[in-house]
Amino acid sequence: MSNASAGGARAAYVYSDQLARHSYGDAHPMKPIRLQYTFELARAAGFLNGGDIQVIAPRPATLEELALFHDPEYIAQVKSIGEGRFTGEEIAYGFGPGDNPAYPGMFEAHSLASGGTMLAAELVASGRFQVAFNPAGGLHHALPRRASGFCVFNDPVLAIRKLVAQGMRVVYVDIDCHHGDGVQHGFYDSDQVMTISVHESGRFLFPGTGDVTEIGVGRGEGYSINLPLAPYTDDLIYAASFDAIVPPLIRAFKPDVLFTQLGIDTHMGDPITHMRLSTQGFTDTVAKLAQLGGECGRWIATGGGGYDMSAVARGWAMAFAVMAGKQIPSRLPESYRGPDGPRTFADAPDMPLNPDIRREVQAFADRSVEDLRKLTFRRFGL
Repeated sequence: MSNASAGGARAAYVYSDQLARHSYGDAHPMKPIRLQYTFELARAAGFLNGGDIQVIAPRPATLEELALFHDPEYIAQVKSIGEGRFTGEEIAYGFGPGDNPAYPGMFEAHSLASGGTMLAAELVASGRFQVAFNPAGGLHHALPRRASGFCVFNDPVLAIRKLVAQGMRVVYVDIDCHHGDGVQHGFYDSDQVMTISVHESGRFLFPGTGDVTEIGVGRGEGYSINLPLAPYTDDLIYAASFDAIVPPLIRAFKPDVLFTQLGIDTHMGDPITHMRLSTQGFTDTVAKLAQLGGECGRWIATGGGGYDMSAVARGWAMAFAVMAGKQIPSRLPESYRGPDGPRTFADAPDMPLNPDIRREVQAFADRSVEDLRKLTFRRFGL
């Protein structure tokens, strides 16, 4: 098995085992151990080999970097929780039973994940690497004063704001199953950042936002792009919808940097979402992003959602192979001992969808594409 790739680009993989050591709790769907599974598979498959590829340890984000988006009171609250001080005030900031548990060590874990993305941005902006991948990043729901959707600090906003401060125009493409609401919030009035989110419609899934009519305000009007899709969207419907919207808008915007959030909770086996992509459908999308990143000359990638451990490890390892220009074999290495799942990188064919349901899913996608074209394309001469 092989895929279109970044053509042997200089690629950095930002990782240390420390990123995988914290826990949201045994019953929580977010499992940081998935980062270790991904790294071990990428290493065993040889995707990290070569003079143009380096594994680089992350650094913690500084308090000044966290304050690029988050309020000082919120940062102080997260720091207090991380030191094991619980006063009851944390509930006002989104912490408590459910999605965002408060636990000791939380500040250190999330500042390290954010620092990894800041480092990835620095490596690419400096020209040292053409692409950099921080799978621990992509925590796109966090808001200035509130944790949301398993996300404590919004590392994409932090890194992009730093790039914009250096005079760069950035396009942010989010392929997570959930709408990238926190990142959209961070740049809703900006014409220096175009945010594009391709996601399961908020009519069916958290956070309930991301309609095509959310296009930005003020100078940012037209620069927030949302492509909502229906539950049961498969590889073919997804690919056609993506192709109709994402490449033309990116090329019209002419960014200096491509920043991507590569959530793989669109996978057909994901336990908390409803789309039906395979690992090869996901990787085909990453290959398209690789081409667009090559045209920009700078590509920063982060992880995001993904709660089927096998799909996460296989999908993100395949994604980095595309970034680094590596061939993807058919089978997983015999030496790899990861979570239960297929011993192939690609998934077996899924069961065919009921034809009536598939027609509804296709019609939903067609409406989203048509409405989005009407709302946004003319603004960019398309």
